[in-house]
Amino acid sequence: MTAVAAYAASAAKAPLERTTIERRAVREFDVLIDIKFAGICHSDIHQVREGWGEAVFPMVPGHEIAGVVSEVGPGVTKYKVGDRVGVGCLVDSCRECENCKAGLEQYCTGGMVPTYNALDKDGEPTYGGYAEKIVVDENYVVRIPDGLSLDVAAPLLCAGITTYSPLRHWNAGPGKKVAVVGMGGLGHMGVQLAHALGAEVTVLSQSLRKQDDGLKLGADHYYATSDPKTFQELSGTFDLILSTVSAPLGLDSYLSLLKTDGALVNVGAPEEPVSLNLFSLLAGRKTLAGSGIGGIRETQEMLDFCAEHGIGAEIELITASEINEAYERVLSSDVRYRFVIDAATI
Repeated sequence: MTAVAAYAASAAKAPLERTTIERRAVREFDVLIDIKFAGICHSDIHQVREGWGEAVFPMVPGHEIAGVVSEVGPGVTKYKVGDRVGVGCLVDSCRECENCKAGLEQYCTGGMVPTYNALDKDGEPTYGGYAEKIVVDENYVVRIPDGLSLDVAAPLLCAGITTYSPLRHWNAGPGKKVAVVGMGGLGHMGVQLAHALGAEVTVLSQSLRKQDDGLKLGADHYYATSDPKTFQELSGTFDLILSTVSAPLGLDSYLSLLKTDGALVNVGAPEEPVSLNLFSLLAGRKTLAGSGIGGIRETQEMLDFCAEHGIGAEIELITASEINEAYERVLSSDVRYRFVIDAATI
């Protein structure tokens, strides 16, 4: 075991404070990573505050991890010391089910092991990226291409793959009209990725406050959902709507914006339930769907795609002592567009 400095919440809704955690010794197929940067995801806040249900404390959040390999186990073949790598939302899975074998570890039927707020196969708590180091099996580590700097790459490990995976699955590309609901940490990645995939991209945001940013990042159009005329004007427009917000949506209104056979895909996860009139789906053979992160293979594909197209997160770099303040700013939508912790300050 290795003692590592980290920032943890001791209980639900408690502030994050500097502490020491234990990382396991490097096993045969493990990689020890010196963490350089860790993104702050809204889901970190949901979990620290038990918004999604009972959690495991003390909790070290963080599943947007970028760093450098500092040690490898004797059986490791994929990485060597000095490699630039990342770790996303999961650090293990059963490896035997149909989904795992298909590269869909995020949907492991045996239960994937989240990077934090979980117990690993030995029954030990998992601790995330708000720390100096992390030990992960090589099969759940991805390579960060040289074309991406580590700080802007870190949020790609969640915000990037969470939007890339549904865009690919629902065939966003040339000839497709895609709307991204929300212009935040997830949404600003969805806009860049949908644009790079060749789709015609529209942002649907509460106001026009971030319109200039949206257009700069690749949106073709930008509408305020607070304006009732938006839903009248855009009725029946989109092949795909990607909802990235963590607040409940009026699903019936958004479903009205879809073409026949269109899909509304949710990647945001509100803490409250939402309601739906099923006639909103029947009128046009529409689909209401969800999508969760991506598998390891697809995450690597996404990183390579981002490097090829010059895509990275728009970030505000902070010190570890600013984490609690950053949480409050995320809740008040005061970030453009992802806070990233400089792990050298932990």
